[in-house]
Amino acid sequence: MPSFYEKPLFRYPIYSLIVVTIISVLINIYFNWVAGAAGVLILGVILYFLKRADSQIRKELDDYISTLSYRLKKVGEEALLEMPIGIMLFNDQYYIEWANPFMASCFNENTLVGRSLYDTCESVVPLIKQEVDTETITLNERKFNVVIKREEKLLYFFDVTEQTQIEKQYENERTVLAYIFLDNYDDVTQGLDDQTRSSINSEVTSLLNQWAQEYGIFLKRVSSERFIGVLNEHILSELEASKFSILDEVREKTSVHTISLTLSIGIGASVASLKELGDLAQSSLDLALGRGGDQVAIKQPNGKVKFYGGKTNPMEKRTRVRARVISHALKEIVSESSNVIIMGHKFPDMDSIGSAIGILKVAQANGKDGFVVIDSNQIGSSVQRLIGEIKKYEELWSRFITPEEALEIAKDDTLLVIVDTHKPSFVIEERLVNKIENIVVIDHHRRGEEFIKDPLLVYMEPYASSTAELVTELLEYQPKRLKINMIEATALLAGIIVDTKSFSLRTGSRTFDAASYLRAKGADTVLVQKFLKETADHYIKRAKLIQHTVFYQNGIAIASLPDDEADEYFDQVIIAQAADSLLSMSDVEASFAVARRDENTVCISARSLGEVNVQIIMEALEGGGHLTNAATQLTDITVEETLRRLKEAIDEYFEGGIQK
Repeated sequence: MPSFYEKPLFRYPIYSLIVVTIISVLINIYFNWVAGAAGVLILGVILYFLKRADSQIRKELDDYISTLSYRLKKVGEEALLEMPIGIMLFNDQYYIEWANPFMASCFNENTLVGRSLYDTCESVVPLIKQEVDTETITLNERKFNVVIKREEKLLYFFDVTEQTQIEKQYENERTVLAYIFLDNYDDVTQGLDDQTRSSINSEVTSLLNQWAQEYGIFLKRVSSERFIGVLNEHILSELEASKFSILDEVREKTSVHTISLTLSIGIGASVASLKELGDLAQSSLDLALGRGGDQVAIKQPNGKVKFYGGKTNPMEKRTRVRARVISHALKEIVSESSNVIIMGHKFPDMDSIGSAIGILKVAQANGKDGFVVIDSNQIGSSVQRLIGEIKKYEELWSRFITPEEALEIAKDDTLLVIVDTHKPSFVIEERLVNKIENIVVIDHHRRGEEFIKDPLLVYMEPYASSTAELVTELLEYQPKRLKINMIEATALLAGIIVDTKSFSLRTGSRTFDAASYLRAKGADTVLVQKFLKETADHYIKRAKLIQHTVFYQNGIAIASLPDDEADEYFDQVIIAQAADSLLSMSDVEASFAVARRDENTVCISARSLGEVNVQIIMEALEGGGHLTNAATQLTDITVEETLRRLKEAIDEYFEGGIQK
């Protein structure tokens, strides 16, 4: 603040008065010295009082500044010592040099000076080393938001316990919607008398009502086979902790009937919009049913899906009406297309090649050009023998093309049929999926989270033994001019035989019907056995892998060959055969074979007898498959790291609920 004398001239009237007085005094001295002397005296008196007034102003200003400084200092001290904010100074060795009383009170201590951060708040040290600026941590059962000032070696602790509790309460009370579906209600009640049907109805309704009452769920039956449940996130977490035991209860309590009832539950959670909840719940239910039912799917907006249950094999459908409807729909779609491209999964097996040939015949039966996409760099030994036989039939072999050729012939009205997989990342050439708009998916695997976007037609039946079985049924309803020769029928039959382990696993009555149809068309079972033969080298390599078997938990066998002991790579077929061999041993409920397929890829083949759902375990490792037969491929990873992740997935499975 400028002093009285430092203010600009003529800024105030007093300055004008002083100037005028000085001029008058000078004039008086010049003309009359007596009058001039009186003027000088008057001027002196004026200056004296002005000086005194300025001193008074300065004193008042100094007193004001002094009072303000004191108040600011006091406020700063109170803020530092009294406010409910923790402040802590530390040195290079992470010892506390000073902490305010609030911080000490959080630890029920008088002082924290001299204590190590490792002893008082160890979780802060990694944050300091990782150069994290702010993070929420827990100290003495309270939540603190820590702000780190590294240059000053200063920590601020803001207590956010109540805020966290409110957030948690909000999350716990968010609405969750559940769609509950009785998978096989029509099958169970078909042909039953009214009294038995009423008894089953009453039993299921009673079980569900008791379950709803126990957990505080609002449950409403909307049809004979469908219920709607309204709950919240807290109840959902309790249900997850129980692993949705209602699935087992309904299955076991109704098992006194010819076919026990199973439930599928689709749950939508973690959004505020009721419409979005409904869409998520329906999408989850579709996913659970697409995977064979008897399970719970919880789908969240971020795309994460949790699965529970899925402990039983899908029931074989009693009617072939769906196969006929799908066959006719496929015929219409093929007829409207200019040409048809058929593609299976990477490193195709017999089922993939056989079912692709079957769809090729569908295209030809409807007068359209069809082509099968294969990559010669992804052909295994057994499939090579099949391809070698196909090459003897020039008309058929000419329909096999490379991915590059497929991209060239693809048009706007081209139809892409994907067989034996439904995951875009698993197909031989993903660019075809992105380029071709019209897509049909035919698969027998349980549906996973990843799926082809917006297909025209989806035919997925997890109850089927193989995709070749599904395609064979479709062929039976195609135009009568369809002619299947021996090698085509044999390729389809080989797909069924391989996926059923020679009709010993996942085999239903319709599997034998399909095999019978193919046999009638000339399928050669002796030729199939030739395809499946293995060399002595393969047998020795499989035995070498099995030799390194360890048992993990009860009934789990894991065969693997560490990177430092592996002097060669393993074919995917050998890895699968090793898992099959382990499963044939006594006291083995599930088996896993782990080996390196090439420099960048480690493969896992998983098998079970039905008690362990290996599909869920493989899905946790970015794979998939069936309840009893699944696999995955991991890139840029060691065998040792793969084994660690596999054991973690097995542990999570037995603890209940694997999140993908």
